[in-house]
Amino acid sequence: MRLNNQSNRVHAVAGKKMTFKTRLLLPDPGKDNQKWENPQAIAFTKNNMMYIVYCPKAYHNQGRIVRYDLTQLQQLGVYKHPRELRNIYVKHHGKFSNQQRKIQKAVKVGGIINTGHGQTLAYNPKDNGLYMWRDNRNSSDLQTSIHAEIQQINPNSLKPEHAIRFYLKAHRTAIIGGGTLTFDQNGNAYYWAKSGMGAYIYKGNVSMQNVKFRRTDQFLKRAPGACEQSMGYNPKRDRLYLISDDSIASFPAKQLNGHGSLNSKSFEWSRLSPKRETEGLTFDNSGHGYLLMNHNPEVLRSTGVY
Repeated sequence: MRLNNQSNRVHAVAGKKMTFKTRLLLPDPGKDNQKWENPQAIAFTKNNMMYIVYCPKAYHNQGRIVRYDLTQLQQLGVYKHPRELRNIYVKHHGKFSNQQRKIQKAVKVGGIINTGHGQTLAYNPKDNGLYMWRDNRNSSDLQTSIHAEIQQINPNSLKPEHAIRFYLKAHRTAIIGGGTLTFDQNGNAYYWAKSGMGAYIYKGNVSMQNVKFRRTDQFLKRAPGACEQSMGYNPKRDRLYLISDDSIASFPAKQLNGHGSLNSKSFEWSRLSPKRETEGLTFDNSGHGYLLMNHNPEVLRSTGVY
């Protein structure tokens, strides 16, 4: 596939209006010609670091995490010239330029680890931890175990430093978890999973000592799309976001408290165009959203609070 080195836009063409514009064109190829294809998850930490999980399809249930220092990238002018990041590992006349070497220092490359599907990396602002399900899949994209496993990622080594294995069940029935994950500003953990045409939402707590989730009483009769891709949380608006294909739905996090109080007026929804594979959505403290797109991998920022 020929990559587009130009800035792009993604528009909400139905529902809540918003435009996303290219912020970063992600490197291709990767360091030492590594294949960093198939980005699956995005997470920001409070020290302005961005983490991307890459899971090349040839590396079944395996991939790597790459850390980007956004402060350094901004200072180096990459926001204004996104293609400079895209081409940082492309030599010219057999060598890298001084600018390329400076940008390379803002990028930390992790080694190959067991990621499972890899689309759940999330940052917990309560304990400053990075967490990710280890949801290994078979060739039919089905999880290989009814037991769940969450690993904590070391932000410096970009490798798992702890893991906890547990079993999810409700009314004696096993529940498969692992497709999505996010945290709110109070450290509550959430994930959502499709059920038929609808979806269930789960809320709980995650630490390396204990993991506990409950299925909330809020069942969505109609999921936002055919396949769950990600889940995000906007601290500015205290809203949870369900990302599915080219569709995003959101609602107030507080309306999951107790038995829940969601209704049709709680929801905002956007359909995105052009149709691309939307892998993740995260937010900065100002409430701007950052979309991770696959195939011509890039990160786009919303033009306003989303």
